[in-house]
Amino acid sequence: MIRECNLVALVGNPKPASRTLTVATELAEQVTAFLEAWGGRVHASHIDLAEMSDCMFDASSERFDEAMQRALAADLLLVVTPTYKATYTGLLKAFLDRFPQNALGGRVAIPVMVGAAPIHSLAVDTYLRPLLVELGASCPTRGLFVLESQLPDLPATVAKWLQAASPALGAVCWSPDTARMAV
Repeated sequence: MIRECNLVALVGNPKPASRTLTVATELAEQVTAFLEAWGGRVHASHIDLAEMSDCMFDASSERFDEAMQRALAADLLLVVTPTYKATYTGLLKAFLDRFPQNALGGRVAIPVMVGAAPIHSLAVDTYLRPLLVELGASCPTRGLFVLESQLPDLPATVAKWLQAASPALGAVCWSPDTARMAV
């Protein structure tokens, strides 16, 4: 039986085609390869919130609703944001604020932040992880914090994180008891 996984990278940078999107893409590619090596099939996509800033506060926006439904349908949600004022962006918070209570229940989420200074490296697990847990997500691994200075060597940075996260990520994502992502 082929196990299927819907992976969505949610990018919370207000700038289109950002370095944050680059990090999200690299992480999605490496996580996809890792999970497929475990014998599953991964359908990966991304939501770039910068492309939705015009409809973020429009309660009747079909584009917003479609993006929210895509995020809610993810089995594995990569939530990727630059570090703004030592935490995540307001754009990401505004998007997630419209999710119903416990909307990410039964979903696995990976918090990811990109920042200029190592002093903010704890923000990913101190601020972003609790937000995802509050929405019901399971965050089985440490978050990934990527320094801007690491961007030229991004594949190696992501691979190092994935190596450390792989036991928990593999065990949680491909439970032998279910074809759906396990919590």
